[in-house]
Amino acid sequence: MSNTSLIRRIRSTQPSTPTLVLSKLICCALPIAQVAIGSVYLHDCPRQYLIPIYLIVGGVFGLVLSVLSCLPCTQETNNDSTNSSPLSRISVIWNSLTSFFLFCWFIAGNVWIYSIYEPNYNKNTTNVDPYCNKTLYLFAFWSTTLVYILLGLFFLCGFCVLFCFYLCGRADPDDDV
Repeated sequence: MSNTSLIRRIRSTQPSTPTLVLSKLICCALPIAQVAIGSVYLHDCPRQYLIPIYLIVGGVFGLVLSVLSCLPCTQETNNDSTNSSPLSRISVIWNSLTSFFLFCWFIAGNVWIYSIYEPNYNKNTTNVDPYCNKTLYLFAFWSTTLVYILLGLFFLCGFCVLFCFYLCGRADPDDDV
């Protein structure tokens, strides 16, 4: 099997409907949790009041992006992008703008979260240093750090796949691979 036929076969493989539904639910779990935690602890971080807002806005836009990707107008029916409908083009533009906004919002959230590491968690302290709710801060910290962990795993797996393609490409031309 040649590399091009392998790539065509991977592209033509469609996951089953239960797999798609399960993956969407998993992708929506973090944004739902972000909205919930950010809303519950909205006024519980005077040290950096933007952290709960960061969670709420990031969660809402993440959910919008996930839900809109389920619409039929976002699905490519053929490989010819010149015949795409206006609704499909609007959807692509909207998804691109939303993704760009989420990227910028993520960078801003990094500044807000990591700049106060490790805040005072005690609300009733006599210290004049403002506090931040422990649940709110640790959730924001670890959900942001999780993005970096997943990004690292993605790059590691991508490197392994490219390395395997490189090794497969080095096979002799007369071999039936």
